[in-house]
Amino acid sequence: MAELDPFAGLSAVLSAAPVHVDPGRQARKGVPEIVYAAGKAPSVSLAAVRQLLARTATGRVLVSRASSETVEFLRTALEPDGVSLLVSGGTLLAMRADHVPLVETGGVVAVLTAGASDAPVADEAAWVAREMGCRVVRADDVGVAGLHRLEAPLRALREQRADVVIVVAGMDGALPSVVAGLVDIPVIGLPTSVGYGLGGGGVAALLSMLQTCAPGLVVVNIDNGVGAGASAALMANRVAAARGS
Repeated sequence: MAELDPFAGLSAVLSAAPVHVDPGRQARKGVPEIVYAAGKAPSVSLAAVRQLLARTATGRVLVSRASSETVEFLRTALEPDGVSLLVSGGTLLAMRADHVPLVETGGVVAVLTAGASDAPVADEAAWVAREMGCRVVRADDVGVAGLHRLEAPLRALREQRADVVIVVAGMDGALPSVVAGLVDIPVIGLPTSVGYGLGGGGVAALLSMLQTCAPGLVVVNIDNGVGAGASAALMANRVAAARGS
């Protein structure tokens, strides 16, 4: 009896496409597919971006959690093809030359950060909300260590008629509960991995937000800027559609 080769067909598997993109996600769900670059080789992220650029109607692709190495790899590979890149920290937007300009839906998403160290995660959320057509109103470094700093941003989000607010905080994660007790719109708590010692890495912030006694606060996972931005934009866009009806 011939022996079975346990590696038969392995070369075909290894040569298969490394990613299978979902270019119809935005039309189906209202949230575009976003390339998550962390943990991927730069070449795999590039393959995903190229597929999406070729197959999406908008000609716009967001990439999250991109290292500086991945950013430069994408820039080198895509810019000669006429693709432009906008980069903010680990988040970048790749656009074909014939990309469709953003059309605002009328939805308004506010973003508040407790500290400057929370800004990269807030950037991710803001990019997603913006790409989903929302206007973003933002204030940074307004955490509970100096609570007086919160007065002006709260006034601004009321004046700008924000539909939902994302509150980004690490350390003790107290700011979302404070905000949720003061506003009449949904609050999305976004814990970050900023912190040290026992409960560091975002664990204390996450648990504090989950244990809130302020109604109207929901919480996403640690550093999940994409999830917060997408959820906020879906809410804001639904509200905007109702306003226009």
